[in-house]
Amino acid sequence: MNSKIQLLHVEYMPKSIDKGILYVSRRFGVTAHKCPCGCGTKVILPLGPCEWSIAERNGKPTLHPSVGNWQIPCKSHYWIKNGQIEWLDSWSDEQIEAGRAKEQTRRELYYKNKFLQRGSVWTRLKNWILNLSYVLISICHCIDPL
Repeated sequence: MNSKIQLLHVEYMPKSIDKGILYVSRRFGVTAHKCPCGCGTKVILPLGPCEWSIAERNGKPTLHPSVGNWQIPCKSHYWIKNGQIEWLDSWSDEQIEAGRAKEQTRRELYYKNKFLQRGSVWTRLKNWILNLSYVLISICHCIDPL
């Protein structure tokens, strides 16, 4: 298992990628790396306001949120923080489904808010208040049992 990952900025993703390197194409809004568990699977992550974000400090990458490889056999779960792999506990099928539901709710809220930003100040204020109530209701329905 890898414990470190280096950052490499690229325009295009190479056909083959090396382990221990996080390839980042800001132009195309995507990252790629080999699963650090050693299974060799290529992990592709989209970058964007509803997806992953990347920060760089002293040339070391941090990805947010954590990476959960639920669709590959190893189902590894980890953070990439400051160029280090921080391993997390595996999730149950129920936790995976709850996490996916939260992600979907977050995406819906983002695009709904983006759409609602149009209009008059009063319309936006009214929509913000309605949206806040929607967020509170959805949070109550998606609380993790952790």
